[in-house]
Amino acid sequence: MARVLHIEDDPRNRLLVRKLLAAEGHEVIDAEDGLEGVRLAQGTKPDLILVDINIPGLDGYEVALRLRGEAALERVPIVAITAEGDRETSLVVGCDGFIQKPIDASQFCELVNGYLAGRKELPKEHSSNHRLRAQSGRIVVHLEEKVAELSAANARLREMERLRREFYRNISHELATPMTPIVGYLKMLIDQELGDIAPAQSKALRAMDDCVQRLRGTLDNLVDVTALEMGKIKFFYRNYDFAKLVRAATNLTAPGREALKQLVIESIPAGPMVAYGDSDKLLRAVGHVLDNASKFTPEGGTIGIAVSVRADSYELAVVDEGPGIREGFEERVFEPFFQADGSPTRAQGGVGVGLAIARGVARGLGGDITAAKGAVIGNRTFAGARLTLRVAKNAHQAQR
Repeated sequence: MARVLHIEDDPRNRLLVRKLLAAEGHEVIDAEDGLEGVRLAQGTKPDLILVDINIPGLDGYEVALRLRGEAALERVPIVAITAEGDRETSLVVGCDGFIQKPIDASQFCELVNGYLAGRKELPKEHSSNHRLRAQSGRIVVHLEEKVAELSAANARLREMERLRREFYRNISHELATPMTPIVGYLKMLIDQELGDIAPAQSKALRAMDDCVQRLRGTLDNLVDVTALEMGKIKFFYRNYDFAKLVRAATNLTAPGREALKQLVIESIPAGPMVAYGDSDKLLRAVGHVLDNASKFTPEGGTIGIAVSVRADSYELAVVDEGPGIREGFEERVFEPFFQADGSPTRAQGGVGVGLAIARGVARGLGGDITAAKGAVIGNRTFAGARLTLRVAKNAHQAQR
């Protein structure tokens, strides 16, 4: 039994070849285009490759030329099976045989078995150079067309990206403007500055205020991530204490964890940790990292927080008890709006910009943020995601 790779975009032809060869005891692997065919040839190491000439992606001539450059496939027979291709050109570019369509079912298996046994057709010597040059020229034209298509597509993507950033900037501004009086009047009503309110009214107003604050936080995040993407975020430098800032962020995000009955284990060295940078933006960035850990820690779980002092920087490691970051996603989690589960029914809320903001702030303060898995904090071993945020002790000097 032989393994035969059949590269063909017509499902009817694939079915016919599969039936004929399966009856002979051969295993048939199908590919629908040239690029998939090359990938499968490299991965499955077939005993014979049947390739149609007129296929999408790379055509059959290009597939033959590409596979003949693979040392592992050098001795694998390649047979063109086509209604439109040219026999001599097929042989010149590296095919060992040529089968004309429509397939003659009575002779097809005999032909295939012959190629498997070592049968090989050779091109006419006098035509080889001319045909190879002609086919190489067609390949160059084809590749030029593909490059032009990719360049045009890339230009369109860049324009769409620019429009997306402008849209988020404009919509954030338009939504934030009416939020100011809403927040103000809600506070006045809750504080009964506009008159007495009944307990039921007070409860309703506080529920409204919670929703408004969530909406305001989302808008602030959109403004921040848009400013970071456009390079227009401004940092205001002042002296601050890194350890105190981490504890302040932990306290500010505590209500969310308390609602989920989550605990925090801290490992923060004693003594001041003098730093120079934008403490307000860093406070929000640390808050995003802590909120992220809370989202992925189950109810009643524990979150680990550890602060380390380096030569020129401070590091904060936050680790959760969630499933960890999927392999290959360690960088993608910092992309704006990226979420491993982006469906409306996902377990974790938010719009996927918190970690992007945290990375932008960390880099703006002479550091960075990275993702990994697992950590030991105190006497506890965590197996979830670990986010490590680093900032320079003197951010202004680090950015020069």
